[in-house]
Parts: sequence; structure tokens; C-alpha cells
Amino acid sequence: MRKFGLIGFPLTHSFSKKYFTEKFEKEGMSECQFDLYEIEDISLFPKILQENPELEGLSVTIPYKEKVIEYLDGLDPACEAIGAVNCIKVRDGKLIGYNTDYIGFKDSLDNWLGEAKPKALVLGTGGASKAVIQSLKDLNLDYLIVSRSANSHSKWVTYEDLKTDRKILQQYHLIINTTPLGTYPNTEVMADINSSLISSEHKVYDLVYNPEKTFLMRSLEARGAVVKNGLEMLHLQAEAAWKIWN
Repeated sequence: MRKFGLIGFPLTHSFSKKYFTEKFEKEGMSECQFDLYEIEDISLFPKILQENPELEGLSVTIPYKEKVIEYLDGLDPACEAIGAVNCIKVRDGKLIGYNTDYIGFKDSLDNWLGEAKPKALVLGTGGASKAVIQSLKDLNLDYLIVSRSANSHSKWVTYEDLKTDRKILQQYHLIINTTPLGTYPNTEVMADINSSLISSEHKVYDLVYNPEKTFLMRSLEARGAVVKNGLEMLHLQAEAAWKIWN
């Protein structure tokens, strides 16, 4: 049996399991299976590998995209620059880390924006934000990182800054949510964005895909913004992971 899976916590809803199970059934790959490995601490990761010697590949989700790196034998060069892993290839006892979030997001955003080059606000500072920032750099899009806490980084602002300096939202027309805020089951929450400053010039890309239209998307769409969820990105990154594992 060829085994693949997902590590993270919690894993109450998994796109990956549904996607790969359907893929294996549709393509007649009865020798393949995809399982969920919900672990409360990254220190339990080696135990997963010991108990499942048939594993050939793993996806990694919140909150382990950065913490898992210390357990790996090597990183893909692009992944090394990002500093976060969401895909692991297992070969001959060696674990190599990749970042298919980067591939999926970059291709999806590029398709969506076309020739437009808006300045971007990246909400969140976790593992997913690192892949998004690398994508923005490679697409030559200016950006600011938005966090709850202050930082001396020149590309860093706080949610409080967005409230006190109206020019930020007037100049940065692409809003990218990389936080889990709004994910099922806590669907009626969103990042602290003043929706009164949003106009039809704004675009909102929310990496959350469950629900299909998040509270952030609904709130800013009501002010005229064009919105998109993370489902296309997930399809693109899942296919990239499959290529890596094979």
C-alpha cells in the first residue's frame, strides 16, 4: 500500500483527504490511501513515521509548517527561502521539505490579477504568509505585512495603523488573508479591517475555503470589493504535491 497523509492540529475539516481520496478512486489507484494524522504536538511527528513505514508523502498544515523543519533532512531551495514547509517527500528514509502553498498561491493570484499590479496587505505572519510574501516578491507586487503586534520591520504595520492611517487602505488595494480567522466552525469573525474604507477598487483573496465565502469576504464585498477564496490555490498546490511525491 502506498500511503500519504496530512499532519496538523486540529484537523476538523480536511480538503486534502477528500481531494486525494476522490482522485485515487477516480483514477483507479486502489493501492493508494490518504490518512489524517492529528497530533497535538510536533514532538509526536517521529512516532507517525515509525508507525507508518509505507508513507511516501505528507502534507503539513497549521500549526506545524515552521515547526516541522527541524525534523527534516533537507529543504527544496525555494522552500528554504520561504522558511515554511507544507509538503514532505519521504524517500529512502530521508525527509525533504517543499512549499506547494507558494506554487498554488502564486499561480492562482497571477491568473486572477492578470496585468494588474496592486499593492498588497498581507494579513497574518504565520507559515502561509511566508509563502504568500515570496509569491508577491516574485510577481513584483509591493506589500505590507499586517499584524496585531508592532515590529521594526519596514514592511510591517499593525491593525491599529490601518485605523489611524487611512492612506494605507486607500493605497493598498489587494487584501490577502493568511490567518485562519473565519474558518469553520467559527465563521462569523474576521480580521480587524475598517470596511468603511473599502471600495470597488479593492480585491480580497482569503486563503480560507470553508466556508466558501468568509465573513471577511462578505463584509468587504458589500462595500464593492471583488473577492476570491482559497479553493483554486488548494487544487493547484495539491496537484503540485502529487507531482513532488511521484
